[in-house]
Amino acid sequence: MQYESPIYFYLLFAIAFFVVLFVGVLIWKKRLQSKFADAELLQRLTPNSSVFKSVLKLIVLCLAVACMSMALVNPKIGTKLETVKREGVDLVFAIDVSKSMLAEDIAPNRIEKSKQLVSQIINSLAGDRIGIIGYAGSAFPQVPITTDFSSARLFLNSMNTDMVSSQGTAITEAIEMAKTYYNDEEQTNRVLFIVSDGEDHEGNVAELAQQAAEEGIRIFTIGVGTPNGGPIPIKSDGVLQYYKRDQNNERVVTQLNEETLIEIAEVSNGSYINGNDTSEVVDNVTEILNGMDKKTFEAKQFSDFKDQFQWFLAGALFLLVLDVFLLERKTQWLKRLNLFNEKKK
Repeated sequence: MQYESPIYFYLLFAIAFFVVLFVGVLIWKKRLQSKFADAELLQRLTPNSSVFKSVLKLIVLCLAVACMSMALVNPKIGTKLETVKREGVDLVFAIDVSKSMLAEDIAPNRIEKSKQLVSQIINSLAGDRIGIIGYAGSAFPQVPITTDFSSARLFLNSMNTDMVSSQGTAITEAIEMAKTYYNDEEQTNRVLFIVSDGEDHEGNVAELAQQAAEEGIRIFTIGVGTPNGGPIPIKSDGVLQYYKRDQNNERVVTQLNEETLIEIAEVSNGSYINGNDTSEVVDNVTEILNGMDKKTFEAKQFSDFKDQFQWFLAGALFLLVLDVFLLERKTQWLKRLNLFNEKKK
């Protein structure tokens, strides 16, 4: 399924507005009525007044708004699954999610900048396959090798620095895990992009990068941050609580360690890219991938997507027409139901 204009999902917030408005008007009417007459007398004066009908009209209106929102979004459903041939390389992104990536020396912060870079790179790809790994004190698989870019972006956006409890920068584990991602033995071009600030790395990274190069994996590193660095803010619900401190109660300042990232790239036949300029990074990656031989492989995907907005539009129109004919006074069958146990006089 695809959504043509997902921005119209925001119209669903109108439902909450209508509910709050309805409750507010109901309370206001009750207060005015209590000043005018007591409950028993008011019941005699307005015997056909129905709270149930008012609630029913609100429900119908909310459902109509929901249907209208979906109609504007225009969901499309694939009607045929077909096999297509694609040309590309296998790319794996290893993204640093350690606490140092919270530093705001690059806007909005390092982790968000990393996700922005990877997202823009994915947008520039065509027939390639991608995978995503997250790592801090340990590495974990986030997205297996796939051609489903939409799902990859969805999982990418959910990555944060709380995903790994153990802190550190285990680049070695990320490289080891990346080796398991390349499941096509015929693929001659295997690319690993490490997106990190390069700080607090553990183990003999250069040696492992050399081993990866011997297995046909080229490692390109993207540095996120600045050499001057910045403190590490710890926030709760977007509000700054404090800055991270060391054992001596000194504020920790994390800096971009380009030397480590350059070394990793050089020993694995790759190159280092500074991640400050998003468009420049995307251009560099595009140039790198264009210079590689593409492997042809088959993938299944949905085709012949058909619009489905008409069903939701018809539902919205039906509900709006129904709302017109729903009067706010009791009908005979509703009186017989006596939903609110009203006393008959």
